Amino acid sequence: MSQDLPFSGLRILDISQGIAGPYCTQILWQQGAHVVKVEPPEGDWGRNVGVVREGHSALSISYNAGKQGLCLDARTPAGKDLLRRLALQADVVVQNFRPGVAERLGVGYANLAEQKPDLVYVSISGYGADGPYAQAPASDSVMQADTGLMFANQDVDRQPRRIGMLLADISTALYAAQQLAAALYRRLKTGRGTHLEISLFEACAALQINNMAACSLAGGPPSAAVSAPNGVFATADGQLSVLVLNDAQFARLCRALDRPDWLDDARFRNNKARMAARDFLHSEIAIQMAQAPSVVWEKRLQEHDVLHAPVRDYASVAAHPQTTHLGMLQSLQQPRIGELQLPGIPGAAGRRRMLAAPDIGEHTKQILQEAGLDFAEIAALLDTGVVKQFDGTSSGVSA
Repeated sequence: MSQDLPFSGLRILDISQGIAGPYCTQILWQQGAHVVKVEPPEGDWGRNVGVVREGHSALSISYNAGKQGLCLDARTPAGKDLLRRLALQADVVVQNFRPGVAERLGVGYANLAEQKPDLVYVSISGYGADGPYAQAPASDSVMQADTGLMFANQDVDRQPRRIGMLLADISTALYAAQQLAAALYRRLKTGRGTHLEISLFEACAALQINNMAACSLAGGPPSAAVSAPNGVFATADGQLSVLVLNDAQFARLCRALDRPDWLDDARFRNNKARMAARDFLHSEIAIQMAQAPSVVWEKRLQEHDVLHAPVRDYASVAAHPQTTHLGMLQSLQQPRIGELQLPGIPGAAGRRRMLAAPDIGEHTKQILQEAGLDFAEIAALLDTGVVKQFDGTSSGVSA
């Protein structure tokens, strides 16, 4: 199966940390690539963010599943030499250091491309390689504030809110993976490599193209709602999202709620009028929805083809009939942690099944052997602490 995937045989050296770079390379791993994850002795900083167990976080597992792990101290001269040696053997190098760091480590694009002109090199940064903000610290929350994402996610009192997931980093990873795939296609046609420079700042802006267009058309911040009724309503035992986008859909909702009088009411004759009457419509629907459990309303809304869905937690998503039908969740066995049910990229036919994320330096010896180092070289690197091999416990690595 993996030999039939589009990136089978592609060698990626992943020296990135956190989310944007690691998820980019993990996407290509799912599509067949061989990915070596390089970490310093203290590990990728993502291992210590959020829920942490047995040397892993949810973040480090999700975005590094399936990769091979190499522990290398690039602060040492021998470590820098080895990192460069590995980079020159790769088809793709991905890094997300601040501008200038990769160059100081001897693995900047210009330095490597002199010897390997077909190298595809991905640099991910917060604000770009140069400019007044190039060296500014960046994080998901910083980017959500600085690029308008919080502005786009205002509550009813116009208070900006952070979107409750790492959207800035995740969207950057998706754009990076798409551009990397395009660069590999270009290399296939021309034989030339390239340097892709992608920033979280640009990715978050690109993600909001429609919002920015709407602001321009409206001459200011547009209404958060685009139609009415459109909201989340409490039932007797849960919550349902219910909405209409046009007159035909509003008519179907009226029939589902047994409100035929609304069909002839001038206050609701079109979406513009319904937007003006939004508070009244929402109040009436809220009173009605609260009188019966979700299953009753779901049945009626389905019968009348009304746009709706229950507000689900992740356990409910896992139990969703369509989740089972699509085989959306995969069983990943993570050592010392156990089974996790996780989704891969969309399209089961075009991806590998998920495998465990590596521990720090789990495959160090194997990776160095495959890179052509002999046993004496590997032993010397281990003895001097330039590289480390995972010791089989959650406590870390050892020589």
